[in-house]
Amino acid sequence: MNAYAPILVLGALGAGFAIFSVVMASIVGPKRYNRAKLEAYECGIEPTPHPAGGGRFPIKYYLTAMLFIVFDIEIVFLYPWAVTFDSLGLFGLVEMLLFVLTVFVAYAYVWRRGGLEWD
Repeated sequence: MNAYAPILVLGALGAGFAIFSVVMASIVGPKRYNRAKLEAYECGIEPTPHPAGGGRFPIKYYLTAMLFIVFDIEIVFLYPWAVTFDSLGLFGLVEMLLFVLTVFVAYAYVWRRGGLEWD
């Protein structure tokens, strides 16, 4: 149980901070409600009705989500490598360089194809 104590303490601190922030915002925050504030969207734009089956999203939305997942997973794989870097030696370095090179090739491909453009 001693190994998990720091994780539990950090989780308790995070939860305590979140609860404290929400409670303090409701107590100290301004309470000026108006008709626009009570609408479904606060931005002032009237929501438009969508078809019964839901609206269509542009393909750009899904491509951006997939790119985020790919590069997020790369970072997830870098953490264990960084922790065990000393014990892996030259083999670990070469394997990670190949992995990062593969991800950079994918990044260059997406960049060249215009996948990072926000039109």
